[in-house]
Amino acid sequence: MRIDKFLKVSRILKRRTVAQEAAEAGKISVNGKVVKPAYRLKEGDVVELNYLTGSVKFRVLKLKESVKKDEAATLYEMITEETC
Repeated sequence: MRIDKFLKVSRILKRRTVAQEAAEAGKISVNGKVVKPAYRLKEGDVVELNYLTGSVKFRVLKLKESVKKDEAATLYEMITEETC
């Protein structure tokens, strides 16, 4: 699954276009490497998303095309969440 779609399906980011813009701006890295919106995620990948006010780091547990809102958090495991 593409990183931009995963961020939207998991509800880490609200819209896929926001995820695409973040990736194009170099704010998303997977396993320590900056990635583009089309990057193919795998289960077990560690994703870091850098915001203006901090960063979020999580591990991908499952890849699903769609999930209900209350199931979205089961797709990933938070590692760290830092704010400035």
